[in-house]
Amino acid sequence: MKNILVVMPFQESHKQYIEKIAQDCTFTYTTIADAAPEQVCAADIILGNAKPELVAQSQKLRWIQLNSAGTDAYCKPGIIKPGTLLTCATGAYGLTVSENMVAMSFMLCRKMDLYMRNQVNHNWHDDGRVTSIWNSTTLVIGLGDIGTEYAKRMKALGSHVIGIRKKVYEKPECVDEIYGMERLDELLPRADFVTLLLPSTPQTHHIMDERRLRLMKKGAYLLNGGRGDAVDCEALNRLLREGSPLGGAALDVTEPEPLPAGHPLWDAPRCIITPHIAGRFNLQETFERIVRICGSNLEKYLAGDMEHMQNLVDISTGYRK
Repeated sequence: MKNILVVMPFQESHKQYIEKIAQDCTFTYTTIADAAPEQVCAADIILGNAKPELVAQSQKLRWIQLNSAGTDAYCKPGIIKPGTLLTCATGAYGLTVSENMVAMSFMLCRKMDLYMRNQVNHNWHDDGRVTSIWNSTTLVIGLGDIGTEYAKRMKALGSHVIGIRKKVYEKPECVDEIYGMERLDELLPRADFVTLLLPSTPQTHHIMDERRLRLMKKGAYLLNGGRGDAVDCEALNRLLREGSPLGGAALDVTEPEPLPAGHPLWDAPRCIITPHIAGRFNLQETFERIVRICGSNLEKYLAGDMEHMQNLVDISTGYRK
């Protein structure tokens, strides 16, 4: 009999669904914040993002299914013991994050951030010329599940879409061109929208530093919906304030995070900031997709079919196998 610890906000329908799959297992339901060390250490299986420091104490854990697509906190040395499986929730967040990034794209090119400030100040003012997603060029850096969903939507709106991914396989229909990361510098000057949807790894840290920010096309927009450390936020703040060619930025993630109240980026010109809310469970369908991934993987795990579990993660790289 296996002990399964669930640290996600399962409703009664979710509990019935998961318990039907694992009828011979014992379930404990709690939250990430309330999960006690002894509960984590007693679990053979954890569903949800239990605190990494507690996971590191467990000698019994055999599999942890994250409720996040990102895995960086669990791939640090000493967190996951050798032989323990790690799976993530890639596939659950494409809908919600891609829609959020499209909304930010519209806000920037239609100057909605300026008009919202005008409304707060009761200022009836025309802020002039705008641009369009139609006939633009979009560079998607990180063409995973979320990046692909964003690419689909931007292409449907009339943008020429260029994708960058770590390993280039066949070109998806939703992109017009696809390249490896080594082509980034030559692609940046072509794009009207540069959108980052990357995990946090040593290779992606400050991938958009000051040099690359200055390579961007005049009037282009930078969007980040992956991990905050992909952008050098200090450099971005300087460029936005100095009147550089950069048209603006929209960040759902920042470095550091949360962004301190006194950080100058809050008030930088044409900078839209949201508190890492593109994903999470704010859209109910996101949570339903996560529950379905949990159920599918649990069924395979209990049947001994680990090879076909969804989103198995290579702990040495943080990427899916």
